[in-house]
Amino acid sequence: MNCFQLQMASSQLDSYEKLASRGWLFVVIGFMSFMGFVFVPVVSNILPLSDNSVIAAIQSDRYYCFLVPLTLPILVIAVYFRWLSMKLFKHA
Repeated sequence: MNCFQLQMASSQLDSYEKLASRGWLFVVIGFMSFMGFVFVPVVSNILPLSDNSVIAAIQSDRYYCFLVPLTLPILVIAVYFRWLSMKLFKHA
């Protein structure tokens, strides 16, 4: 291998390392977000009532329990519109 090929291989390795580190960053952020969203409906209702105003507001919240069931019909509608738009695009 000549010098140019070694430089290209090194550049590709650096690019791969950057992509891998960004991927792990997204995985960690996603995991932390998931744990936060699991805390709200599940763990906060198991804990005793808190004097902290933020945690008390989370514990007394009744909106979040309706969020997941109401997301399902919207998901079905979104999937239908995606299917419809692909059919229209395909046959246009």
